This record gives sequence, structure tokens and C-alpha cells, in this order.
Amino acid sequence: MHSPLAVLEDTDWDALSHAYDSAADVPDRLVGLLSEDAEVCGDVLAYLDAVILHQGTICSATAPVALFVAGILDDARVLIRCESALPWDERERPLRASLLEWLGNVATSAAYEDDDEDEFDDDDDWVRAVEACRAVRPELYARVVPFLDDADPAVRQAAIGAVTHLVSAPDLTGRRADLADRLVTAARQATPVERAGIALTLGSWGVVAPSLLADDHPGVRACAALGDALDGDPAALDEIRSALRDPRAADSWFPENPPQLDGRIRFALIEALLRRTTTFEDVVDAAVAVARMTNSYTVDRDWGPLLVRAFPGGSDPQRALTGAQRRFLAAVVDNDECWEGVSNPVLWFRRAGLPSDRDGLRALLA
Repeated sequence: MHSPLAVLEDTDWDALSHAYDSAADVPDRLVGLLSEDAEVCGDVLAYLDAVILHQGTICSATAPVALFVAGILDDARVLIRCESALPWDERERPLRASLLEWLGNVATSAAYEDDDEDEFDDDDDWVRAVEACRAVRPELYARVVPFLDDADPAVRQAAIGAVTHLVSAPDLTGRRADLADRLVTAARQATPVERAGIALTLGSWGVVAPSLLADDHPGVRACAALGDALDGDPAALDEIRSALRDPRAADSWFPENPPQLDGRIRFALIEALLRRTTTFEDVVDAAVAVARMTNSYTVDRDWGPLLVRAFPGGSDPQRALTGAQRRFLAAVVDNDECWEGVSNPVLWFRRAGLPSDRDGLRALLA
């Protein structure tokens, strides 16, 4: 285990780089995390996201910075509450929670194509940077695990998210069985959003947790029903259908979604529904409910895939629309928000063999 001070003093920062230049400035920036000044800490959080892991890209400075961040997790000075200086992140929470979330993001980037042995050119600097991050994952894991039982819900939730990404590493998958039991036990005292995160984590490992499938909270039950291991379970499918009767309500289940979710919860629900069904008639009620509340910006994650399911081989002008197709298209045409902002829907309409303009669809419906 590396001490934070040793990381700062023993690393040749001048020989490393980050997203914008030499990493020589890194030590001075990192010590700001222990300043107990909310504004300074917020600036450093923004620096970690925008410079050390810019848009998820690992650089040669990322691994030693991750070791430093992991090493200060148990320092009382990171209990200060602050928010990132990044304008799109207004969450005020313990600095420790933000640092845990960042370590999870590092693990996510390091795990990209983890199983592809032929992905790298051994002489590439980026390759060496990624391999350095992969090499420190066991230490990051050891530093993160104690916070699964933290007294603060925001810290626990961030720790669960970080552990989820860390144990995706081939050399850490053996830890999943023990962790699964620990997480199921922890869920008994957890908040709904924590329980949902635990359910998603266990589902990603292929673990079924009956207690979470029977949870009092609909969002927890739905998240527990998403796992691939339940793809053949009728009760899990019914839970997904129930959640999509009102996708707007599903998106509002939690004040802040579990970090294991990528975007809106309806995206994950739709993906699972399509994976577990074969015909459009199987999903038409959910498709219509989504079409009534969605917009053009989310077409790639919700109503676009549903559109392709409705017209799997493309629209046939020689055949009349089915009742299910007609219901869905009418809901899309009637929703003004499906026709504003971006051109993404055009690609989905073309893929389905349909007119890409609103009047053309109205004519088809008429």
C-alpha cells in the first residue's frame, strides 16, 4: 500500500503528462484536497475530472493520482462538504464521496476492452498509462471496500459504485462472492437508492437477490429485475412491464440515480424489455407510454429502438399498419417534443423504412 506522501514525493511528475501538458503541476493541485477549503477542494475535483481523466481518457499521470486519492480516503479532512467547480455538477456532498466516484470512473476507463489481449501496441504511451491503472486496481479496491459500511449514505453509494467497476477486472472477479453476501446484508439498512445500486451491482455479476426483488420500493424491485440472470424469469419481466406503465414516474423514483445506471432508468428498462421479448405486440403498451413522454434528444436510448422493433424489416407500403404500429406512431406524431432540437430521429425513421417528417407520418396514419 502506497502512502499519499510517498506518492507525491517518489513520483517523477515531470516525466508524466495529463490531458493538457506536463504533470509537473499535479502535486500542488492534489494537496488542495486536504485544505479543508470547500472552494479549493471543488477546484481540484474539477481538475481530476477535466485534466487527469479528461472525458474518460487515461493519461500517464492517472495511476499515481488515483493512488494518492485512494490513500487519503480515510483522512478526516476529506469529510468536508463541497461541490465540484464543474458547472454541470452541483451536488454538494462529502469530498470523500466525490473521490470515491472518481476512482470508480478511473476503474471504468481502465476496464475498457479488458479481455482483448490484442488491443494494444506495446510501444504506445497510452497503453502503458492504461496498464499502470490496471496494475493499481487491487490497491484501489482495498482502499475503497471499507467505505461500503460508511455512516454517510452518499459515501456508501459512491463506494458501491466504485467497487462495482473495480471488480469487473479479471484479477478481482474472485472477490464478488464475498462482496455479494456483504452487499445483501448491507441493503437491509440502506436507503432506496443504495438498495437499487446494490441490486444493479449484483445483477451485473449474475447474482439474484430475492430480497431486493421483493423490496417495498418499486425502483429497487425494477433494478433488481434488470439482471441478465433473470432474462427467462416471467416475474422479472412483469416487474419491467409494470415500471414502464409510467416511464416518467420511473425516471423520478430517486432524487439521484445510482451510479451504476447509465442515464435515465427508463433506458435500462427498455433495453431489458426488448432483450426479453420478440414481437412488437409484446412491448406496445410500454412503447406508447414512452412515446407520450419522451423527446428527440433521447431517441437513441428509448423510442428509436422501440421504433425498430415495431418495423423490424422496414415498413412495407403494400401492407396496412397493424393496430400496435398505428398506436405507437400516433403517440410519436402527437408528441411535440419528438420533433424538436436534433436530427437523430431521422436515422431511426430511415432504419424503420418510414417517412422522417411529421406530415409524412400523418399521411401514413391517415
